[in-house]
Amino acid sequence: MSAAEFPRRIVCLTEETTEILYLLGEEARIVGVSGLTARPPEARRKPHVSAFTTARFDRILELSPDLVIGFSNLQAEIARELIARGVAVLIFNQRSIEEILQMILAVARLVGAEARGQALVERLNQGLASIAESARRFPRRPRVFFEEWNEPLISGIRWVDELIEIAGGVPTFPELRARHDAKDRIVDAAAVRERNPDVVIASWCGRKVNKAEIRRRPGWSEILHVYEIKSTYILQPGPAALTEGVLQLHAVLAHVAGCPAPPALRPGERTDPDLGR
Repeated sequence: MSAAEFPRRIVCLTEETTEILYLLGEEARIVGVSGLTARPPEARRKPHVSAFTTARFDRILELSPDLVIGFSNLQAEIARELIARGVAVLIFNQRSIEEILQMILAVARLVGAEARGQALVERLNQGLASIAESARRFPRRPRVFFEEWNEPLISGIRWVDELIEIAGGVPTFPELRARHDAKDRIVDAAAVRERNPDVVIASWCGRKVNKAEIRRRPGWSEILHVYEIKSTYILQPGPAALTEGVLQLHAVLAHVAGCPAPPALRPGERTDPDLGR
């Protein structure tokens, strides 16, 4: 097939597909992005057409896309409206590391870049394997409560739990990881304390984490380690989580486990988390 036979005008409603297309060298196909897009920085120069659960439908139609790509059941209403207006829409719903990798390959096939997609997935798998190997040298595996939101208190989604395990930690609520909806991962603060985590890693989507607030919860002052990883690095189910996100998790857990901070596996890319209490 020629390049003209693949979608040429793509709108990305979430950041991860935008990042994938840039990594594949296919960014010229992108005509619109989410206003929440931060990776790569140059993608922010593309027209902004949506938030996460809302979209500027008239603006999207003005861009004449031949494909709109979104993520999750939370964008179902956006997809329904666009389909009703005659737009081709593809919604992914990846929740695990394996599903993220499959999604990357699917996006690569959509734009005729399957070989580059396979190479990208291979690099990501190699990076994850290197981090897992580093984590095996930890003298202990810290227990981790990953806080996806604070009010109500929400435990981490599946790909985050899986990355914590690769990075050298033990998630405190593994039984909740497979639940797609955030409301099904709500936990009580007392239940968290009963699980006795060594560290709290918080990532409040689109909002700065208040560590003092976390420590003021009854019984939580005994938790010695509280850290933030920005949501753009860990809560986007795409390449960022499998590179920058897991590297930051690994750095935190190495510190908590009493190991030297591991070197960045992708030099120049990593932003170190705050390793102070």
